[in-house]
Amino acid sequence: MRPVWWMVGISLSSSLAATALARMGPELFLGMLAPLVVATLTWVLVERTYRRDPARLTSLMVMAFAGKVVFFGTYVAIGLTVLSLRPVPFVVSFTSYFIALHLAEALCLRRLFAEGRHLTQE
Repeated sequence: MRPVWWMVGISLSSSLAATALARMGPELFLGMLAPLVVATLTWVLVERTYRRDPARLTSLMVMAFAGKVVFFGTYVAIGLTVLSLRPVPFVVSFTSYFIALHLAEALCLRRLFAEGRHLTQE
């Protein structure tokens, strides 16, 4: 659960700082919001699943990937059409947070798997 707080804290503070410094509207914040919500939700589910039954993790991640494709496609489409957000700041923010948060998830997975290997070797 600790990685979730790091992801939330860093994402919110960097988004708010960038919004204030760049004097942007909601584009930077909304570009960060969906990747953050999905990354934190995914991490909580991954961690819980791995601790309970590691064999179920792959199927969970495949289902999560399919859900993310649909959700992110819909989110970006709504942001650019219905909300009429300025495309460049929104897409740059979304892409940056998407990549950074998925990298954070990958590093956390690596650490989780290393802890699991360490526990099984003892």
